[in-house]
Amino acid sequence: LRITTSSMRCGRSFASESRRPAARRQAGMPIYLLPPVTHEKTAMARIDYADTARPENIELVERIKRERGGRMLNLYRMLMHSPPVAAGWCSLFTAIRQQGVLSGRVRELAILRIAVINGADYEFSAHVPFALKEGLTQTQLDTLKAGGDPDGLTDNDHAVLAYTDAMTKHVRVPQALFEAVRKQFNERELVELTATIGGYNLVSRFLEAMQIDHDKHP
Repeated sequence: LRITTSSMRCGRSFASESRRPAARRQAGMPIYLLPPVTHEKTAMARIDYADTARPENIELVERIKRERGGRMLNLYRMLMHSPPVAAGWCSLFTAIRQQGVLSGRVRELAILRIAVINGADYEFSAHVPFALKEGLTQTQLDTLKAGGDPDGLTDNDHAVLAYTDAMTKHVRVPQALFEAVRKQFNERELVELTATIGGYNLVSRFLEAMQIDHDKHP
């Protein structure tokens, strides 16, 4: 079964979504009208970064730097407003990125797709070096960034992109797609792939909501 992203359809109809404001109005619930979604970057983060030099945080800061290549990324500087959240976040993504058996190519392909769908430029830029290291080419990355499916992908790659699209855009995954992906991975890999997609949707949503600034390259 060849899975392509163009074959995906959302499980919920537009009509069902469009009825929600009326239902909320009838129930006396407030309706919040959001502006059109854009991916424009504001000048700086929406709140100040935490003070990572506070004595009570030194041990955690050192641990984060140790597990993130010696750097205290802006993402973690923001997370340090809540040290327990920062610690849990670090543990989760250390497990996903450094302690799993899922191939790095698959992981980075999914992460880059999530970044494009969610308009998370920080996330995309941060993972370009990892994707190149795992064997994806710059031409393939450019095509991904433009919203396309690159040439030279395997059936396995296409299944990963379709699975990522379904989880990110629609949350629900059609059974036929799940079965196609399941044929490509064992149970541990499938769990790790699903956790990677869910986890990096968390990352991109946090980055964009807080408008985290890009890190300066060392």
